[in-house]
Amino acid sequence: MKIYLMTDLEGVCGVLDHDDWVNRESRYYEDAKTLLVQEVNAALEGFFEEGADEVLVLDGHGAGGIRQAQLDPRSTFQRGFVGPWPCGLDASFDAVAWVGQHAKAGTPFAHIPHTQWFDRLDFRINGVSVGEFGQLAFCAACFGVRPLFASGDMAFTGEACALVPGIETVAVKRGLMPGSGDELDADAYRRRNGAAVHLHPEVARKRIRDGAGAALRRFRQDRQGFKLLDVEPPFTVEQRCRSDGSNAAYKATASHPTDLVQCLNSPLTRIE
Repeated sequence: MKIYLMTDLEGVCGVLDHDDWVNRESRYYEDAKTLLVQEVNAALEGFFEEGADEVLVLDGHGAGGIRQAQLDPRSTFQRGFVGPWPCGLDASFDAVAWVGQHAKAGTPFAHIPHTQWFDRLDFRINGVSVGEFGQLAFCAACFGVRPLFASGDMAFTGEACALVPGIETVAVKRGLMPGSGDELDADAYRRRNGAAVHLHPEVARKRIRDGAGAALRRFRQDRQGFKLLDVEPPFTVEQRCRSDGSNAAYKATASHPTDLVQCLNSPLTRIE
C-alpha cells in the first residue's frame, strides 16, 4: 500500500494567522513548522499501524513547511515539483491524503482560506469550483488514485467531504468569520480570516492518527467507497482574481481537448 501525503501549513492546529505564522519572515514560522511535522507524523503513525508499505510526504507549502529530519523515518520526502501538476503524483500510488490543508478562497467560517494566493476569487475545473485540495484530487483521478484522508480546519473538511464522498476527515480548528469576503482586495482578504477556535495540538494529533488509521482500514475493506472525481474530457479551467492593489480584477481561462494535467499546466488567457 503506497500513499501520497500532501502537506500545507495554514490548516494546522495552532497556526493562528497568516502574517505571523506562515511566511519565512513570520515571527512564529519555526513554531508552525514544528506543529506541522507533528501532525504529519501522527498521520504517518496511523497509516503505518494499518499496514501502509510506503508513504511519500510532499511539502506543499510555498515557503516550505517540513523539517525532513523530524519526520517518521519510515516515510520518504519530496520538496519541489515538475510541471507543477501533478506534483509527483502518478499511478504507482494507491491513495492520496492531505494534512494541514485549508479551505478554498471565499469559504465562509474558514480559517486562512485561499486558493494558491489571496488574490484568487475562484478556480474552476469544468465548472466545478475547487481549491488546492480539489485541484490535486482531480489530478489524482487522472491516475485512478483515490482520496483517502484529509485534516485541516472545519470548513475545509466540509469542502473535502462535499467534493469527494467517502473521504475520511479530521477538523483541528474552526474558523469564525462569516461571509465570503469577495468584495475585498487581496491585501484586505489576507487579513480577514484569522479568527478561529483551535483544539489543543495534542488532541488534534491524536484525532489525526486515529482518523488516518481508520481511513486506511476502511480503504482496505472497500476501496470503491472512496470516490474518484469525474475526469471526462474536454477540459477547461477558469480563474477569477480580485484586485491586488496593482492589478485590477480579471478572469482567465485555459483548455485542453484530452488532458487535464496539461490543461492545469497551460498558461491562462486573460479574457476580461
